[in-house]
Amino acid sequence: MNYTALRSRYVDDTVATASPAKLLTMLYDRLVLDLTRAETEQRAGDRAAAGPHLTHAQDIVTELAATLQLDAWDGAKQLMSVYTFLLTELIGANVAGDADRTAACRELVEPLRDAWHQAADELARTATPLEPVAAATAARPFGELGVG
Repeated sequence: MNYTALRSRYVDDTVATASPAKLLTMLYDRLVLDLTRAETEQRAGDRAAAGPHLTHAQDIVTELAATLQLDAWDGAKQLMSVYTFLLTELIGANVAGDADRTAACRELVEPLRDAWHQAADELARTATPLEPVAAATAARPFGELGVG
């Protein structure tokens, strides 16, 4: 297997086994990375290189909006408004090649990313740890699991 295939498999496995909170923080981390890269390319005058980063950022925001449960908490509708605003700005930044607009999007997203990281860390600290599989099955008599 070549490096690209191994990296792709690693990413796929990481995403497949991540908790919902971890997935959310991974999306926000990548969103900030895409915005940073796009801004750098725009400031260098390379709109063609910035485009894929901005398009990927739009894909992430679209996914965040699509999975947001509007009735789950009081601030969900306001967060959806932020996502809608971000999509509009990202499209405009891409069309115009506007690094300042891209930077403004990044500056809006960074505190959200930090807040989600803080919430995920708090959730991890207060969550009840799961019993390891080996410990859960070790004391059971033969046949109890329906295998023998």
